[in-house]
Amino acid sequence: MTSRVLCRVNRLLEQTAATRPVLGLDTSTPIASLAVIAHGTVAASVARPVTSHGAALPGAVDELLGAAGLAIGGLGAIVVGTGPGSFTGLRIGLSYAKGIAMASGCGLVGVPSFDAMALAALERNNTDTDTGGLVCVVVDARKGEVYAALYRVVADGLEKLSEELVIALEHLASRITDDVMFVGDQRAKEAAALVESRGHRVALCETGTLDLRGVCVAAIGGARFARGETDRAASLEPLYIRTPEATFKPKNPAGIISTEGVWSIERKNSFGCI
Repeated sequence: MTSRVLCRVNRLLEQTAATRPVLGLDTSTPIASLAVIAHGTVAASVARPVTSHGAALPGAVDELLGAAGLAIGGLGAIVVGTGPGSFTGLRIGLSYAKGIAMASGCGLVGVPSFDAMALAALERNNTDTDTGGLVCVVVDARKGEVYAALYRVVADGLEKLSEELVIALEHLASRITDDVMFVGDQRAKEAAALVESRGHRVALCETGTLDLRGVCVAAIGGARFARGETDRAASLEPLYIRTPEATFKPKNPAGIISTEGVWSIERKNSFGCI
């Protein structure tokens, strides 16, 4: 397993001060969250529940760019949340971002949606989170399981301790051995209750924290873009974790890693602050 540090949003924005504007969007949940950063600041942001990302996304982008006083051609990059989350939402978000990048020639950057959610939780609840504490993102994966990822609060932001994985909620709760802040959907509330019943102090982020995803996606991806790091449209794919229902599932899929191996904070390599 690897580990890396996610800088606080203000530090990420500082890194984008000299770049062209960046549009960030995340469609991994029923709440569409978008933001534009320009000149090292958040120029505009919007977050709202939608019934169809495909129908709502173009209008939301037009509204956002209008509020920021920009046109598509003025973007330096478009950043998109890659999941995990809604399979349909992820496909729509990535397809839209790839189309904009190919049509306008701007850069394309993919950012794990859970990184943005964890960073949003830290930004929204800074006074309730001590250095060394944990942040756990939990989202319903159906079939009695959840998507989850674990982070530790450090001086400059968050250290990612685990990759995103699919796990039973009870199995996840048994692996939380420190005070923790949960962020996500209804399953995050259930996880918090389970961990609290085991004697650990827990905090739960309000659903409104998800509104900050677009800002955090834009900031994380904008910092990558400022360093000259972009993704290729042909190779950028959604972070499904679990095979989509519409595809063939082999009886013995290769590359399966046990949750014991993934959910460990012992083996990790640190990367630079992003």
